[in-house]
Amino acid sequence: VMNVITIEDYKSTYWPKLDSAIDQLLTQSPGDYIPISYEQIYSCVYKCVCQQHSEQMYSDLIKKITNHLERVSKELQASPPDLYIERFNVALGQYMGALQSIVPLFIYMNKFYIETKLNRDLKDDLIKLFTEHVAEKHIYNLMPLLLEAQSTPFQITPSTMANIVKGLYTLRPEWVQMAPALFSKFIPNILPPAVESELQEYAAQDQKLQRELIQNGFTRGDQSRKRAGEELTYNASSACASSRGYR
Repeated sequence: VMNVITIEDYKSTYWPKLDSAIDQLLTQSPGDYIPISYEQIYSCVYKCVCQQHSEQMYSDLIKKITNHLERVSKELQASPPDLYIERFNVALGQYMGALQSIVPLFIYMNKFYIETKLNRDLKDDLIKLFTEHVAEKHIYNLMPLLLEAQSTPFQITPSTMANIVKGLYTLRPEWVQMAPALFSKFIPNILPPAVESELQEYAAQDQKLQRELIQNGFTRGDQSRKRAGEELTYNASSACASSRGYR
């Protein structure tokens, strides 16, 4: 029989362990060794779900990650233009890497609370947080810099450009409309087949957009927001057969 976990137990013992682990996962660099026990954290989540603390745990997780992303956004805002692209790339890569560990650790909460009661998915929700608190706040500063870098050889590495463009497309596919020719270099089949004469037109459209964005004052630090409400589609396949009795 599982010991009863009161809300006080959750707040004083269980959540602090989860909070510390999430901190480490969100701030680790690629290849870092994180000294946390995944089995212990997984067990913490499982026990809290079984003891009806899913709602509180989900709320705490969203608040924790939102606060982290707001700090990330402010740090990006303070970046000089020559470092802006690379720092955005690092922030995006670090966060998506962290989700690869965070989402599995909360698999029971996802299965027995988020999917069943909220009709959503944890990974979708956490990716949406990055879109809202980081990408949307920086897209109008980032895009002119990407277009400029595209036309300046060796300004940034091809892998950095590819990572960012593919990442932006994953977060919000309609951002393709901001620079179709740029996205088409990294995302297959997003443009209709083009004849040679149209390729020059696409390039001219990119240059025109870049000029317009700059003329309209989309400089570093601009807080323009563009919401579109589309959520990513992510189909989680969770094998939780042993816990189906818990709700």
